[in-house]
Amino acid sequence: MSQSQHLPPRQSSRRDFVRTSAAIAAVGGTAVASTVQAVEHAEHPSLIQAGNTILFQGDSITDAGRDRKTADKPNQQKPLGNGYAWLASAATLVERQDKDLRIFNRGISGNKVFQLADRWQQDCLDLKPDVLSILIGVNDIWHMLNGNYDGTVEVYEKDYHALVERTKQALPSVKLVICEPFVLRCGAVDDKWFPAFDGYRAAAKRVCDAAGAVFVPFQSMFDRAVQYAPPEHWARDGVHPSPTGAAMMANTWLRAVGV
Repeated sequence: MSQSQHLPPRQSSRRDFVRTSAAIAAVGGTAVASTVQAVEHAEHPSLIQAGNTILFQGDSITDAGRDRKTADKPNQQKPLGNGYAWLASAATLVERQDKDLRIFNRGISGNKVFQLADRWQQDCLDLKPDVLSILIGVNDIWHMLNGNYDGTVEVYEKDYHALVERTKQALPSVKLVICEPFVLRCGAVDDKWFPAFDGYRAAAKRVCDAAGAVFVPFQSMFDRAVQYAPPEHWARDGVHPSPTGAAMMANTWLRAVGV
C-alpha cells in the first residue's frame, strides 16, 4: 500500500521529503527504501501534540554519544546524540516546527532495566514527558552471556513491568512507546544468543501490550533489511546500528508514533 493511500497528498509529499527520500539519498539505499515501505503507518492518531515534551530512554543505542554537559538543552544535536533518537527528533522538529516541542535524550550506555529504575526519578519523572520512548534489553542478555550479570528474562520482564507501572502512576497521562530490542547475527552476536534473545523480545511486547503502549518493531525491521544487505551493513557488531541502520530505525519510530 502506498503512502498516498494512507495520507493526504500534502502530508505524504512532505513526509517523503523529510524522512524517506532524505534518508535514502543520504545512504544510497534501495534496501532502506524497500524496508521503510514495508513498515505500515500507525493506525492511531499521532502521539505527539503541541507543547509536548518527548523523552528517549535506553542504553548505548539511544545514548549514541550524546553530550552529557548539555543534556538539559532540548532539541539540539549534541545532547540528542548521533543515532536514531537524533534523526527521529530532527524529522519531528521539521514536521512539527510550529508545535513548540521539547525533546530530550537520557539513554546511558551499558544500562539494563534495573539501572534505568535507579535513575528514573531524575532522568525521567522529573522531566514530566508527555511522550516517553524506551529501548532497553540488549544488555540484559549480553551482560548475562558474558558473565557480568545474573539476570534472566523473567527478571527483565518483571523489572520492566514495574518500571512502566511506576511511570504510569507518577505520570498518568504519559504516552508510552516501547521499542523492540534487536540484534543482527554478526559481530558479537552468535548462536549462543538464541533462542534466549527471542524471549526478551517477547517479554518487551508483553510489557507493551499490558501498558497499552505503542510498539516499535525494530527486530522485524532489521529482519527485512538483511534481505537486501548483510547484517554488518546495518550493525557491524550486531548490536549498535550503523548510520544506515540508525536512519532506518528513525523512520520506523516516526511511523509508529504517527509523526
